[in-house]
Amino acid sequence: MKTDRLVTLLSTGVEPIDPRRLGRGRAMVLAGGILASFVLCLVLLGINPRLRAETAEGSFWLKEAYCTALTVLGFIAVSHLSRPGRSSRRAIVGIGGVLAAMWVCGLIGVLSAPPAERVHLVMGSTAAVCPLLIALLSVPVWLSYLGVMRGLAPTRLRWAGAGGGFAAGATGALVYSLHCPELAAPFVGLWYLLGMAIPTGVGAALGPRLLRW
Repeated sequence: MKTDRLVTLLSTGVEPIDPRRLGRGRAMVLAGGILASFVLCLVLLGINPRLRAETAEGSFWLKEAYCTALTVLGFIAVSHLSRPGRSSRRAIVGIGGVLAAMWVCGLIGVLSAPPAERVHLVMGSTAAVCPLLIALLSVPVWLSYLGVMRGLAPTRLRWAGAGGGFAAGATGALVYSLHCPELAAPFVGLWYLLGMAIPTGVGAALGPRLLRW
């Protein structure tokens, strides 16, 4: 069979794919994962009963800004890592900048507090469960990211897996913040980050296997 005829046969009846339709589908998948994470938090943990009162405090909005910024930057990093030839350097630098800013706030909080209160600022009352609960709430989002990334063409599979895990962990932390009673910057800067690190590590470990195409 001649090459021209083979190409004609293969292309017969093929319609172009609307990239906007694909984008909407992926957005719906991610939205479904976030919604599932929120429902999981609502069912297992509940919303912090003091949430309305805490919204009047600047430390609450610092926590929300921290989680939101990392969620957005994680999404950007994943979108770049999922496509060949796209650089995720700016997103990663942005993530480092957000983390550094929170650590500076935490350090200032610790140094400005009376010595007797410093341990509590770091440990709070939920340090033992905070990272695990964030990791748990990240699972539906991580599965959503995994489904979206498998439909793209990541080439650096370990980095892509880690990026998806981090983005899911940041989203899980944002959802968890609606339950978490802790507001101190030292606590949030340390334990929330550890919660994000768990799915990041799992994603890095499983990325080469689950994202292979």
